[in-house]
Amino acid sequence: MKHSYATPVLSTKSKTLESLSGRIATARILPLHYFTVEDWRSGKAAVLKSIRGILGDVPYIVRSSAVNEDSATQSMAGQFESILNVFNDSELDEAVEKVISSYGSDVNLQDEILVQPMLDDVRFSGVAFSHDPSTGAKYKVINFSIGSDTEAVTAGASETGCYVASDQADNIVPYLRPIVSVLDELSGIFSDRPLDVEFAVCGDDSTVYVLQVRPLIMKVDLYNSLEHKELLARIAKKVRSAQQPHPYLHGHSTVFGVMPDWNPAEIIGIRPRPLALTLYKNLVTDSIWAYQRHNYGYRNLRSFPLLVHFAGQPYIDVRLSFNSFIPADIDGYLADQLVDYYINRLIQAPTLHDKVEFEIVFSCYTLDLPERLKVLDAAGFSDKERGMIAESLRSLTNKIIDKDEGLWRVDAQKIEELVVRREKILSSNLDHVSKIYWLLEDCKRYGTLPFAGLARAGFVAVQMLRSLVSVGVFSEDDYNCFMNGLNTVSSQFSRDLSTLDKTSFLSRYGHLRPGTYDILSKRYDESPDEYLGGTVHTGHANSNRKTFSLTLDQMKRVTDLLKEHGLSCDVMSLFDFIKSGVELREYSKFIFTRSLSDAILLFQSWGKQFGFSEDDLSYADIGCVQDLYASADDPREVLARSIQKGRDDYAKTCRLWLPPLITKPDDVFSFFMSESEPNFITQSSVMGAVVGADDISKLSGAIVFISSADPGYDWLFSYPIAGLVTAYGGVNSHMAIRANEMGIPAVIGAGEVLFKRWGAANKIHIDCAGKSVKVIS
Repeated sequence: MKHSYATPVLSTKSKTLESLSGRIATARILPLHYFTVEDWRSGKAAVLKSIRGILGDVPYIVRSSAVNEDSATQSMAGQFESILNVFNDSELDEAVEKVISSYGSDVNLQDEILVQPMLDDVRFSGVAFSHDPSTGAKYKVINFSIGSDTEAVTAGASETGCYVASDQADNIVPYLRPIVSVLDELSGIFSDRPLDVEFAVCGDDSTVYVLQVRPLIMKVDLYNSLEHKELLARIAKKVRSAQQPHPYLHGHSTVFGVMPDWNPAEIIGIRPRPLALTLYKNLVTDSIWAYQRHNYGYRNLRSFPLLVHFAGQPYIDVRLSFNSFIPADIDGYLADQLVDYYINRLIQAPTLHDKVEFEIVFSCYTLDLPERLKVLDAAGFSDKERGMIAESLRSLTNKIIDKDEGLWRVDAQKIEELVVRREKILSSNLDHVSKIYWLLEDCKRYGTLPFAGLARAGFVAVQMLRSLVSVGVFSEDDYNCFMNGLNTVSSQFSRDLSTLDKTSFLSRYGHLRPGTYDILSKRYDESPDEYLGGTVHTGHANSNRKTFSLTLDQMKRVTDLLKEHGLSCDVMSLFDFIKSGVELREYSKFIFTRSLSDAILLFQSWGKQFGFSEDDLSYADIGCVQDLYASADDPREVLARSIQKGRDDYAKTCRLWLPPLITKPDDVFSFFMSESEPNFITQSSVMGAVVGADDISKLSGAIVFISSADPGYDWLFSYPIAGLVTAYGGVNSHMAIRANEMGIPAVIGAGEVLFKRWGAANKIHIDCAGKSVKVIS
């Protein structure tokens, strides 16, 4: 069947390809023949003869081209059959019948079947979008797979890539440039209508074949291209400016990441609403982070905000982070050399962006540090310089772990003061604004500041424990057994859930909310049945966990190692520090989040007095509370202005797509969405159904997928889940520690690409020891 087209049209798959044939310069359309179901049923022999006459005696692909498959309102992508490598009339007959059968019982007689030659020498193939399908922003999104399988991307195969490019990108990678050219030409032909294009690149000359063009079905409006271009240009300019040398910082440049150091992607997400973003900045990353580092013997970075945001998307300034991990007594050329080495290492291995303290930075002394420092040889560090680094870290670490005057002990006392001050504020006659203000101020001084110190101690503790495995004193089983034996707030949570009545339980844990900084995330005591269900769940009580104990040989070896490395503690005080470091980190987080959660609850109550909903308030900047505390301005007007500005800004946040790691200004305009190197927790394996955390009825025995998780998600462990996968999170994150403690196989920090791929499956198998995840179905 042939038609004459004055201009290309978006119709059925067959008609669209036919109308483009010979009319586009950037790609080719394979020869084609198509016919209707009615044609086939009324004259099968004639159709088979036409196929051979038009296409020749070649291997064919028989494809669906239903009337409702590529419409303006639904694509039905992947709903119908395509049969590859069809060689003769008998196979053609069978293939056509399979395609028609896939249309279902209500098949339309005008539904078409498309037959084309099979492609030879396919180098790579995939699907490209002219717009971001999630937001309508003008990004070209190219999902591709290297190799001859033209269905790898649409079938969700594991070895695929994703490339994103804005209209301003002028550094498109060479082998994908032809695909961008095809998208540009097709966009011109179809008046910039959002398009979904299936393609293949073949032969030594990299000829592009367009296999399908259809409307891209989106549930959002197109985003203003000019406004988007200006936004990206400003961000690129900011990155370029920030990468210049700074008189108060070591290192010649910087990069920006969503996970290194205080990992905002895990804690508040990559597109937090303004209230969550400004709370996190105020309580942690504006100043508290630097005070804590300096207190613990690292460089003084006070007055430097660690977190910057690009149109509301939070990033860590990695040069700042790396400067803050250098002991205060290391200065000059050696500090410059270290920071530059760290940044270059991250650029070379971007999948380590959530593991910088374990894989890149030397931030404390461990029993395997001299061996680990040998990697600096290739970077030009001398033996003397390595010795200076080791000595500084030894001195710093001894001050942290000292059995009598360790810095963590002071922080442990501070956190208890917060409990008293919180009660004093809540029981006072202060107005709402004053209560919110002081809850947050106290939360910084007596909450997040000591928590940051205890989190540092917890990190040193885990590093020290891992080094015992590295030097052969511990096995992986010893490590896991020790972690399983910890008595954290989270393990107490599980025990209390099965022993306390609901009122007593909520009195202790009711302040927790899955999104610690998110006003839209309900507290446990606001929605107990949603989180805990109507009945008690035994979950993972972990009552069968092994008791950890040191053997005499291990005690002797550790004693000798502590003396050999000049660490000023004995075996018992070392393990007291390691245990306390991990447990107090979790406890201090539990305590400070109570003050934060109460402040959010008060903010919610105060806002409602002026007619603002929780959703409205999520767009406010917490700075409006500070402004009102120190002024006599009209609170409703101040709050309304803040909310409106937040709404306008957040609309831009949602339309912006940036890579997890920005290493140069050009990354703002085009980038690969690379796969991460996940953190596998425990040495166990598990197979189970993939379930989202909100699907409570299916949690039992399932592998739960959740983008990011903090202590507020501990309710998950009240259910007997089989495994856990998060998109964001590090090996030392709360969920990693919690999963290890409970003995639950987990993949923490899978990254966006792998999280989406595995999350789309029905069932997966996690092998933590083998560090692999396989899609079963």
